[in-house]
Amino acid sequence: MPKCPTCGKEVYFAEKLVSNGKDYHKACHKCARCNKSIAAGSACEHADKLYCQNPCYATLFGPGGTRAGSGTAGSAKYD
Repeated sequence: MPKCPTCGKEVYFAEKLVSNGKDYHKACHKCARCNKSIAAGSACEHADKLYCQNPCYATLFGPGGTRAGSGTAGSAKYD
């Protein structure tokens, strides 16, 4: 029986949601940053944690300077 990467408990077929090749409980398939549920197929993974694509993953790990396309003054990063 596969184990959920988030909670470590067994995932039964009736409660299974497959994302990034791993089996999750539907209730455990949440963003590590904002804690919102993530729809199947729209999760991004980084360091074994799930993130919603936009804005969390884009803000944390996207290209520097875009800040998830917010377009507000002062959002760009200059090195």
